[in-house]
Amino acid sequence: MTDLESLLACPVDKSPLQRADHVLRCANGHEFPVVEGIPVLLPPDANDTIDAMGATRVAVSSASNDDPLYLKTLGLDENERTRLRHNFERGGYEIDPVVSYMVAATCGNIYKGLVGRLPRYPIPDFRLKNGSEKLLLDLGCNWGRWCVAASREGFVPVGIDPQIGAVLAARRVAKQLGITAHFVCGDARHLPFRADVFDTVFSYSVLQHLSRNDVSDVANESRRVMKPGAESFIQMPHALGIRCLQQQIRRGFREANGFEVRYWSLAQLRVLFEKMIGPTTFEIDCFFGIGLQGSDVDMLPAGLATLVRLSEVLRQVPPLRFVADSVYVRSQNVE
Repeated sequence: MTDLESLLACPVDKSPLQRADHVLRCANGHEFPVVEGIPVLLPPDANDTIDAMGATRVAVSSASNDDPLYLKTLGLDENERTRLRHNFERGGYEIDPVVSYMVAATCGNIYKGLVGRLPRYPIPDFRLKNGSEKLLLDLGCNWGRWCVAASREGFVPVGIDPQIGAVLAARRVAKQLGITAHFVCGDARHLPFRADVFDTVFSYSVLQHLSRNDVSDVANESRRVMKPGAESFIQMPHALGIRCLQQQIRRGFREANGFEVRYWSLAQLRVLFEKMIGPTTFEIDCFFGIGLQGSDVDMLPAGLATLVRLSEVLRQVPPLRFVADSVYVRSQNVE
């Protein structure tokens, strides 16, 4: 079994970390808390890409935290947090209340009708097979659906996310489903891991929310922590997809602000990932939006389920990648 702490490094200077009670400390004096068993390795001076980063910093630094579930770090309003706390206190739930309320935010707009009433966990089919206990890093894991999917294909997943409340939910879900996975609260632009340790770096519906400079930083950091010969498998939105074009037209093709989706051409993706990681190819993820999963058709209304089924048929035609709404960018570290 992989020892998580043996993989960790200071996110500021990449030096080794030593554990002392509930603190991880490097030789240069950088200290990071361990909260409820989760290392919180957010670099102190990095700008926040989402409000959850700042909320997490505040929450984990509080000596008298009144939010043991860290729901305040999930971007929910007070009424939603109150409702979630009630659900946790009531107990006896089959679906983690955080997952049930965050499903649309993490899985896509077609899941809006399932918020608060998920019949099961929406665990997707993992495209990479035969993990053979290879170590996989999931960038932006949130509540851990892709970590569960990767584990079921034989990988040993390590999930990282800047929201401590989401990471704690991921650990609860993994335990409930009998999945072996590790979780860290951190920033994908400043990965808190040693160099050359991961066989695979994966991410889904995460980098699309970052600026192009931030995506470049994430790709560079990914290469640093990848073993020679390792590969990355990153989902990104395609600027020439029909649904993606509609979204760009709706906002007048202006530059994205804040957490809005950034759309990339295949040429832009190839230039960046080949520069930062290595030889790059593309695979179709889906059509008619971002995040459509064939494994979830049983939970969707008939109309949406039909769209997902059609997307599944179309993605079997490789040349259609030029008009797909979402693609996987597969790159290999040849160094």
